[in-house]
Amino acid sequence: MRKTETEENEPRPTAQANEGEKAANPQTEPVATISTATISPEQLEDLKQQAAKADDHWNRLLRTVADFDNFKKRAAREKAEAIKYANEALLEKLMPVLDSFDMALAASQNVEGAAPESFQTGVSLIFQQFKTVLQEAGLETVDALGKPFDPNLHEAVAMQDAVDVPESQVIQQIRKGYKLRERLLRPAAVIVARKPSA
Repeated sequence: MRKTETEENEPRPTAQANEGEKAANPQTEPVATISTATISPEQLEDLKQQAAKADDHWNRLLRTVADFDNFKKRAAREKAEAIKYANEALLEKLMPVLDSFDMALAASQNVEGAAPESFQTGVSLIFQQFKTVLQEAGLETVDALGKPFDPNLHEAVAMQDAVDVPESQVIQQIRKGYKLRERLLRPAAVIVARKPSA
């Protein structure tokens, strides 16, 4: 059958146009064709089992990551609470000492002509109670008087000529030092002996 002039004059699709259509519709042709005839039923079943195992491992990984994230959040929250309430036990022990101070102050104001000795005794008992609480919490006193000067525990605020004591010995303690078990909190402020100049 002879083509008409209109059919002969119509532009024919070029190779570039075909490639453009393929790019616009990438799913029109499969990337690779797998023939089921090349896979045996045993291999297909093995692939299915491996895929199921991979899915199971992936789900376990997701759960593990989620559990670890929750653990980190919980640990951070517990750490913050521990820091916030770290002194709770110590304060509970100090509250009776505050009660004793309150009672002593009230007694000194309400009782007229109270003997100074009894008031002093009451304050001394409170002071001992307070020291006991601090000692149980690990506070230790740095006793420097009469000991050789130790720069790790003592802070020399002055030097004083002395003849009857060895040089570099603490002859006076201005302020007590304190340690929390093995850690120094505050050095003792001391006056250290030195040989008189000739």
